[in-house]
Amino acid sequence: MAESSKKNEANAQFAKTQRASDAKQAMAEYETAAAAIRAKTERLKALRLARDAAAPPEALAAAKPKSAGGKKSKSRKSGKPA
Repeated sequence: MAESSKKNEANAQFAKTQRASDAKQAMAEYETAAAAIRAKTERLKALRLARDAAAPPEALAAAKPKSAGGKKSKSRKSGKPA
């Protein structure tokens, strides 16, 4: 019985160190991916700001289409009885 107890304890210790190792590796991968996303976002922001600075403001205003958000839908019921 003492041998199985020692084996169980050794297996538990091994599993614990394996989980810790896996956690360190997962955190490293997460931090690497987060750094890549931040770098990409920074690069794209710089490109967008350079593009906006190079384009005249009139061209930017003319390029944006006006939305039809002010119109009311006919499918809505009014509060008045028919």
